[in-house]
Amino acid sequence: MTNTQLKIATFNLFNYLEPPNAFYDFERIYSAEQWQKKQNWIADYLQEFQPDIIGFQEVFSPESLKVLVATQGYEHFAVVDQAQVIDDFIYRSPVVAIASRYPIIALEAVQPNTELAQSLGLASDFSFSRKVLRATVDIPHIGPCDCYVVHFKSKRSMIEADELDKTCTAEKTIIESLKAQVAGGWGSTIQRGSEATLLMIEMIERREASNNPMILMGDFNNSLADGVLSHLLTNTLRFVSAIDRDTYLAKYCLNDAWDLFQVAQHNINAVQNAASKEVSQQANQGTVQAKTSARTPTHYFGASSSVLDYILLSSEFDASNHDSMYQVTDYHTYDRHLINPIFDRDGESTDHGIVLVSLTLRS
Repeated sequence: MTNTQLKIATFNLFNYLEPPNAFYDFERIYSAEQWQKKQNWIADYLQEFQPDIIGFQEVFSPESLKVLVATQGYEHFAVVDQAQVIDDFIYRSPVVAIASRYPIIALEAVQPNTELAQSLGLASDFSFSRKVLRATVDIPHIGPCDCYVVHFKSKRSMIEADELDKTCTAEKTIIESLKAQVAGGWGSTIQRGSEATLLMIEMIERREASNNPMILMGDFNNSLADGVLSHLLTNTLRFVSAIDRDTYLAKYCLNDAWDLFQVAQHNINAVQNAASKEVSQQANQGTVQAKTSARTPTHYFGASSSVLDYILLSSEFDASNHDSMYQVTDYHTYDRHLINPIFDRDGESTDHGIVLVSLTLRS
């Protein structure tokens, strides 16, 4: 049997814009040498880790990316939006993209339910800060699979204080900046949480209509452990029996690939431990505990670190589901360029770790 392993990656490219164009202001332009270094860095990662499906974020130049990934064997590439040009050569609002070794048989930009948005107290014209891409990919042994690529609203304040007003005292400037940060930061949180909520509703409705497996990947700009996005992993309902939960609910729920990997590793360790007489004796004495590894951050800011980049999977990839086709057998965060950078190699890389999940066909 061929194609028994499937690799999924989410990759924030960090200002992927071909020169002589500029990102955000006229001074931010890659030199020809810098651009080639960035191109080579991306190609080197793809050659080394060989993901089958990749969700990209921060894409300003999709045509350049399409050509680059084609040289690495990705015949299928798609975007559903384009970056905004605010001057002749100054770009803002990068988009998401997807590259795949397997055919993309349908493509769509997910639209939020505006009626639902209004019922949640949002504006009638609410939209995602960056269009959400849904590509239906024909995956071996599974068939059509809906792959969603997202880049949720950042934590940057939605309100900017006027720091150029020279009539304000120093204290007044501080006060206005504080107010802008508090209100604007909360505005960004509302936007980000609302994007996740409205997307999840669309995913559930699409799942009901198509029955396609689901993969959600991207830069969430937030920890899933935070209540703002935790509803993406909702897997329980009040007053629902365990039988109905397993029969109906699980189909519409998403699972963090990291959690599925940890469970799989725990099960492997349990089997190995049971085969060891010595370990078995220790277990009887209550001295053996399940080993869980620490999750590698995908982003660093000053002295703090966090996981912002995720891959979420539907029940078809959950080994605890008896109908699943694949199981998570590896989870890797590439972060060498973040924790041990070498300028000649990593000078034009990215400010995010790259998350790669390996899925193996169940026997």
